[in-house]
Amino acid sequence: MGSGKTLVAFLAMAMVAETGGQAALLVPTEVLARQHAATFQRILGAEAGRMELLLGPMKAAEKRAALARIASGEAAYVVGTHALFQESVTFSRLQLVVVDEQHRFGVRQREALKEKGLDPHWLVMSATPIPRSLALALFGDLEQSVLDELPPGRQPITTKLLEPDDSERGWDRVERELEAGHQAFVISPAIDPQDESKVPLRDIQAMEALLHARFHGVPLVVVHGRLKADELAARMESFVKGEARILLATTVVEVGVDVPNATVMVVDHAERFGLSQLHQLRGRVGRGTARSHFIMLSASESERLQVLVGTQDGFRIAQKDLELRGPGEFFGTRQAGLPRFQAADLVRDRKLLQVCKEAAEKALARGLSEAQKEWLRQEQARLKLAEIS
Repeated sequence: MGSGKTLVAFLAMAMVAETGGQAALLVPTEVLARQHAATFQRILGAEAGRMELLLGPMKAAEKRAALARIASGEAAYVVGTHALFQESVTFSRLQLVVVDEQHRFGVRQREALKEKGLDPHWLVMSATPIPRSLALALFGDLEQSVLDELPPGRQPITTKLLEPDDSERGWDRVERELEAGHQAFVISPAIDPQDESKVPLRDIQAMEALLHARFHGVPLVVVHGRLKADELAARMESFVKGEARILLATTVVEVGVDVPNATVMVVDHAERFGLSQLHQLRGRVGRGTARSHFIMLSASESERLQVLVGTQDGFRIAQKDLELRGPGEFFGTRQAGLPRFQAADLVRDRKLLQVCKEAAEKALARGLSEAQKEWLRQEQARLKLAEIS
């Protein structure tokens, strides 16, 4: 988290764009897409016109112009959200696809973008790889690079798991950080009570009332996915500028928010979030030089949540996620859960599965029989999904 994935993406895309090809960067949110586009424009300088941003809410004329520049190849660097999946999007010579926050996209979605090029190179980035991709890496079907160092000046984030009855300790920490001139995030799992009818949750409205009472007079803004794009952007901007001291939000701030002055985050009902989400949320603090704090409130002292208390290493978190959830399907679209082996067990039989992999490679080198070729033809649709990391 915060170790330089964006720069890696740009340099990889530049290698393609500067040699006559096109490279696309796929991101999960409009906020993050705009942030990446601004970064790319700053790096490209006078060449910024070679970059194109494609978003779903764009006006019709603006979108037509963007699609034309992408189709003609004039746009060598393309940054976009899910809008890149649309059938109307065609590339002239797509040679590289970079997927940021890879855990936020489904296998079919990633496959749809890959098919827009002639077998483009594929780079996926995530602070916490999904179990399926980590398993592919462990089996040798996906090359991996690990960025395990933080930029100079960054300090480790203090992480605590508190029970609801002990939550005052968390609010005391928020108060101390605010008094020191810093800002705070508070994350709520639900927008209103109707969202979760089976499980009693403190929704974002109840949390807003609590914060107003606890931090009387402190400027606070609330953001969530039901806000219109311009209203959400305006509220976010007030927090980025420091006008709002507390940002109460749902997971819309999971990615793409960089506020170095924010030094504490409290996550209510932490058990409602996945490990990847929690690690991503934690990455919103600790982006400056001041020591930061991540506080999870939960009545569930689970082994899963304790993983985050014990480490800030996204790869170790992903490995634990793999153990707890299973890797999903290599030849299907499930991104977690146990693969459907007839007899083997992924954890128990790892050595045997590696032997099977080597035997398969030797069989391919020798050449397949007609019966084996026919089986492969029948399985082609499922096997193709194993190419989507």
